[in-house]
Amino acid sequence: MINRIFNSQTKTITFAAILLGFSALGSRILGLIRDRLLAGSFGAGPELDIYFAAFRIPDFVYGILIIGGISSVFLPVFSEYFRKEQSEGWQLANNVLHVFFALLILVSGILIIFTPWIIKLIAPGFTEEQRALTVVLSRIMFLSPIILGLSSVFSSVLHYFNRFLIYSLAPILYNIGIILGILFFVPVFGLLGLAYGVILGALLHLIIQIPAVWISGFRWRPIFNFKQEGLIQIFRLMIPRTIGQASYHINLIVITAIASTLAAGSIAIFNFSYNLQYFPIGLIGISFALASFPTLSRAWAEGNKEKFLSDFSLAFRQILFLVIPASILIFLLRAQIVRLILGTGQFGWLETRLTAASLGLFALGIFAASLIPFLSRAFFSLKDTKTPVIIGMVSISLNVFLSLFFVWILRFENVFSGFVINILKLESIQEIAVIGLPLALSLSAIFQFFLLLIFLKKKIVEMSFIEVKRSLIKIFTASLLMAVIVYFLLKIAANFVDMQTFLGVLLQSSLAAFIGLSVYFISALVLGSPEIKTILSSIKK
Repeated sequence: MINRIFNSQTKTITFAAILLGFSALGSRILGLIRDRLLAGSFGAGPELDIYFAAFRIPDFVYGILIIGGISSVFLPVFSEYFRKEQSEGWQLANNVLHVFFALLILVSGILIIFTPWIIKLIAPGFTEEQRALTVVLSRIMFLSPIILGLSSVFSSVLHYFNRFLIYSLAPILYNIGIILGILFFVPVFGLLGLAYGVILGALLHLIIQIPAVWISGFRWRPIFNFKQEGLIQIFRLMIPRTIGQASYHINLIVITAIASTLAAGSIAIFNFSYNLQYFPIGLIGISFALASFPTLSRAWAEGNKEKFLSDFSLAFRQILFLVIPASILIFLLRAQIVRLILGTGQFGWLETRLTAASLGLFALGIFAASLIPFLSRAFFSLKDTKTPVIIGMVSISLNVFLSLFFVWILRFENVFSGFVINILKLESIQEIAVIGLPLALSLSAIFQFFLLLIFLKKKIVEMSFIEVKRSLIKIFTASLLMAVIVYFLLKIAANFVDMQTFLGVLLQSSLAAFIGLSVYFISALVLGSPEIKTILSSIKK
């Protein structure tokens, strides 16, 4: 039984995406439990501001060297080498494993030395005591990207062999590690227990993948060769991608710095709402991006442009089909979602309202944020890492400008702030500037999405969006009907349940969401949407 699990392989993009989607669902649910435990234990206050700020530097290393390097460019090069000669592919995997391990230790070691000065830049609004604790947490968590760097090489190998089942368990175990840290380490070590939980999660993320990689044929060899052609090719490809990821994480650092100058708890509010809106992005967008990447890479490497375009169109439409109704539901149920997931313990009503407003603004750009990873990987499949990076940097620059602008304008009484207060129901709250951050991020994501689409079309002239347009008409029709039903159900249900209790809010939101989604999928079937037929067919298989 265990051997069958580690040997399990997926056959289609849709089924792989469904598998990864279920994994992401489990991981995200655990992530929500993690956030609920954090909110209940600490509230949206200085302690969580410290934790989230401390996470930024290790996350920066993880983003530029792992997400920007190994995860993005190793797979296409490994595919090319393995297809020619399997032994060369395994040599490349061993070499990349050792070189990146050494590189991560070197970079992390240097940053650990300069952490006190970096924290001053990341959190200029912190007191000296807050900065000192942030430095300690950051230094502990630098172990995390080193461990995850090794794990990501194994993840890419599993992607090539379509062993998505084991890979899909890794992020679940990562969140379990953090939850164990909150439950068992925090009572003993205080805030430092959160950092120890992160390290435990990273170790579990690595360990679960080792047996499946071994079954795939990987054998450890002491190879350490900086002159290997494949490694040089990987470094060449990852340079622009690394710059793009560095810009993205610098962008988050800037947002953290801005939030540290606002009311206490602003960093926590932004991060909680960011994690909530990332639920459908991880569940849908990332799942399809990861599932389609090996197939798109192989199709392009083999010169099969027709298959590349067909698979691209199918995945693009399926993401839209799932993410648009999800975005609408999140906007309509934003207050209920925050109350149910975070409304406990030290997390008060003020924090709930601000987090719900931030989540509502994030919902505007969820469709774009879900498609950006997929579009980026389409470029990576073509071995073009420069174009999405340049577009990403332009988008990030726009986001920084918009963040500063919206935070500034929302500090004063004017037509714009009055409109936002009325729409998001923020009356009587004095400090609402923090909601300018998710608004800026959503607008810049939409801008980035359209630029990626335009430049991909220029790169592949044969690409057609006729099928996408047809699907969008049906998706919007079904989504509009769903939105009307959900809106009125929320109003009606509120008269029959006690909205001051957890059970009352759960019943109201669950009823509205279940009936609304049922209406959406039934409407899609009636309209003859091909996406739902493909999903149902893959589930049956």
